[in-house]
Amino acid sequence: MPQLRVLLAFCKGADHFLAAAAGTVIEGMTNNPAFPNPPVTMAALTVARDEFSRAVALQPEGGKRATAEKKEKRAALVRLMRQLAAYVQQVSDNHLPTLLTSGFHTASSNSVQTQLEKPIVMGLLNGNSGEIIARVKAVANARCYESRVALVPPGGNLGPWQSGNYSTSSRSIRVKDLIPGGLYEIQIRAIGGSTGTSDWSDPKQHRSL
Repeated sequence: MPQLRVLLAFCKGADHFLAAAAGTVIEGMTNNPAFPNPPVTMAALTVARDEFSRAVALQPEGGKRATAEKKEKRAALVRLMRQLAAYVQQVSDNHLPTLLTSGFHTASSNSVQTQLEKPIVMGLLNGNSGEIIARVKAVANARCYESRVALVPPGGNLGPWQSGNYSTSSRSIRVKDLIPGGLYEIQIRAIGGSTGTSDWSDPKQHRSL
């Protein structure tokens, strides 16, 4: 039986992919009994992820200093993720279901890239106040998923599209910072494959709480 290896694509992936991968690991490993003694706490990983995300947001208008800060925060987050990846690979002991509960993915021997299918939204649920959680049918060869959202005002005219969030999990794509009680139209697209991105999913509407 081939030895399972944790996929380390986050090391060289785009900034948004790295942040999304860290978020999925935080969700998967928090209170996960299969991985009781990780070398990095989820609190520490959360701090590193949040600091990196803030540095990414400040980079476009911050000049060389902001770019250097972003690179430093990215390197710090990658180091923590690599430590956790090595731990998960060892502790999971070549058992795929256990490995996948960590939020990490396995490296594939299939190097063929294909055009990504358009995601199908399977459900929209309310999370915390001002948060909607989307679930889509997993897309083959997708590295992560991107959401976009638009407010639907009482008059029915759709507001401008805004970037929602990125997630490496097809089952939990969290769209945050929404107006409580607002009706929103949401679309999801997959990122990866040979074309870079898929088409946006058919729009679905849901009211935040």
